[in-house]
Amino acid sequence: MKKVFMSVAVVAMVMATAACGNNNAKKAEAPVEEAPVEEAAEAIEEVVEAAADSLSSAVEEAAEAAAEAIDNAE
Repeated sequence: MKKVFMSVAVVAMVMATAACGNNNAKKAEAPVEEAPVEEAAEAIEEVVEAAADSLSSAVEEAAEAAAEAIDNAE
């Protein structure tokens, strides 16, 4: 009975080891699509430009408010 149990255990371990094959090589060989990357880069560029415009507007408003506060303080 011990031999049968050990044989089943060995077969189960061999099957488990074979099931954990190296699939990373197959995934690495797949071609990388550039279109989604380019679309993401364009979207990021648009967001950065919008943020820069907003920041520029905020700085101008703050400068005007500071000038007005200085004029009112005099």
